[in-house]
Formats: sequence, structure tokens, C-alpha cells
Amino acid sequence: MSDLILLNKPFKVLSQFRRDGDKSTLADFIDTPAVYPAGRLDYDSEGLLILTGDGALQHSIAHPDRKLAKTYWVQVEGEITSEAIAQLAKGVELKDGLTKPAIAERIAEPKSLWERNPPVRFRAAIPTSWLSLQITEGKNRQVRRMTAAVGFPTLRLIRYAIGPWTIDGIEPGAHQAIRLKPELYRELCQPKARIGQNKHRPSRVKTPRSGANNGRGRGRK
Repeated sequence: MSDLILLNKPFKVLSQFRRDGDKSTLADFIDTPAVYPAGRLDYDSEGLLILTGDGALQHSIAHPDRKLAKTYWVQVEGEITSEAIAQLAKGVELKDGLTKPAIAERIAEPKSLWERNPPVRFRAAIPTSWLSLQITEGKNRQVRRMTAAVGFPTLRLIRYAIGPWTIDGIEPGAHQAIRLKPELYRELCQPKARIGQNKHRPSRVKTPRSGANNGRGRGRK
């Protein structure tokens, strides 16, 4: 089987089919038999989750050794500075080690963005900003820890892309089935396949420098 299911996972949905109390799971959105997530997406994160019934493909997409780039849209508390963006790109020291170099840039709020339910808490005195962050590793809650480490806590986290696949045109809670071309399937399933970085990003905006008053507070989501 060389089919994939691209799901736009909503906020507060577990990346599993098994029930866990009253929490929403993948079973509430997908009824295709014998498919499983290729990797995971945290309960409080949104966006692209790939599912497949092909074990080799599932392993290839999920395994960090494959260097399959993952792109996130991140809303943070405060007006993120150019110094913070540069540090995210260079690597951030976390408790479990230094993160690998990433592609980080300030962006405008994505035009295709949907309303979250419930919405991010609004504070008139504390601005927020958006960035695009592309990484090739998968430390636990990595993006949230990275932005917190440079002084800008994550308020909302959306995975926009995994390798060449994106959530473009897929509404929250909806999914799209695709069939891989044979050459891409072979590339993915070869040892340590490396798939090109996704080029589709929202428009950039000018990033203020750290000397500017960014009005950040200490509140968290």
C-alpha cells in the first residue's frame, strides 16, 4: 500500500485511535481501517498529521534519521526579535541538548488561518507575533521549548508541512487521501532518504530588534 492520508488535526485531539476518557481521538475524524499515524502531534497542537497502512512508509516518515523537514506556524507572546529568530535558526540549548540548525523567519499571520476552538486568550496589553520554523528532528515538545528558551512562549502551534505535504486546502478535522508516485515511494523507503525542504511559506514581515519595547508579559497559554 502506498497511500497516505493527510489530516488537519484540530486542537485538543489525541494522535491515536484508542479512547482515553472523554478526549477526542483520530477515530472521531477518520474511519479508514488499518491506518496509523506516522509520528505524532501533541494534543494541544494543530495541523498536519500523516497516516498510512504501509509499515515501511510509516517508519520512514516518522523516523528522525530520515531528515524529513517539518514546518510549523508558531504564534508567540510578544513581538519576536531578529536576535531570537537568529538563535532559533542557529540552535537552542535545551535540557536534552542543543537543537540542530533550523530555518526560522518572522511571518505575517497566515491568510488561510482558521479560528481555534477555544481561541487563544487575547490580552490587549500584550502583542503576539508569528514565525515559521522548519526543523528536521523531533525532540519532545521541541518547538514550544525552543521559543520559550529565547524568551517568547508559544501560544499556538500549527504544523503546516511534513516534507512535500502541506495542509493547504484541508479544513480542520478534514482529511485528504493521496497516492504516492512510485519514485517518491522508493525514495522515501530507501535508507536515510532525504526529502527536499518545503518552499511554501507565508509572506515575511520585518522583525524588530531586541532594543525595541516588545511589551511581553510572563503569562502562558
